[in-house]
Amino acid sequence: MASELTRTPRSTAREGREKAIFEAARSVFAEFGYKGSTTAEIAKRAEIPKANLHYYFPTKEALYRAVTEDVLNTWLEAASSFDESADPSEAIAAYVSAKMDMARQDPIGSRIWANEILRGAPVIGDFLETTLLDWLKSRETIVRRWIKAGKLVALEPRYFFYMIWATTQHYADFEGQMAALNGGKPLSDAQFEAAKAQVIATLLRGVLPSGT
Repeated sequence: MASELTRTPRSTAREGREKAIFEAARSVFAEFGYKGSTTAEIAKRAEIPKANLHYYFPTKEALYRAVTEDVLNTWLEAASSFDESADPSEAIAAYVSAKMDMARQDPIGSRIWANEILRGAPVIGDFLETTLLDWLKSRETIVRRWIKAGKLVALEPRYFFYMIWATTQHYADFEGQMAALNGGKPLSDAQFEAAKAQVIATLLRGVLPSGT
């Protein structure tokens, strides 16, 4: 019993340090990009010695990969609606809504991802060629099945997903531009919900058969 009691605080402390490192890394990578970031700055923001950071993450690349992989997995989980609903309008609306909510709630994650892609994905290229590609192929199969059943108009599924990603991630990656065009203020909750409803309605009008 005593051993259990001694392990619990130690485990909690470890989780706390890992979370602090992770959040500090997200902030630094979003601000400076991969090349401009240093483990010294990340350790400083996490308020731990640099040696402690390297105990959990031996290299900057290992930490960067952990951060970007977390962003990707979170985005992929947002598409569970494609597995849970046989109605394309429901599945697409739920996916777009989830992606836009993520852009609003976690703009830092989106910016880290965008910066990496703009650099040609030198660190996470294998994620794109395996995890993301496999996910995309599985969703393309679902969309093609809907097209064959007459539930969607004929389209190239991959380009449709590119459109969704570009639109939803805009609300994170270009947040500053939108604020400048909104009187210097971020979109209010009401404005954001109106934008989300318009994005969903516009996308659905373009892919649902007439009369649906």
